[in-house]
Amino acid sequence: MLVLSRKKNESIIIDDKITIVVVEIRGDKVRLGVEAPKEVPVHRREVYEAIQRGSQAAADDKPADATGSTAEA
Repeated sequence: MLVLSRKKNESIIIDDKITIVVVEIRGDKVRLGVEAPKEVPVHRREVYEAIQRGSQAAADDKPADATGSTAEA
């Protein structure tokens, strides 16, 4: 893991496409701004994990075909 120190209004660039900006620092909270292309999904970790759980649950609910293997899209 790369650990960086940044001050308010400072930023980091990822792969020439994603910019993370420190928008505000208040007490123990840091507000970040993320600029990324529309095709790059950006989620808070808890939202990402919920999406992953939902995707896994949907995959687990797919009916098996006649041979007993799961159907694939």
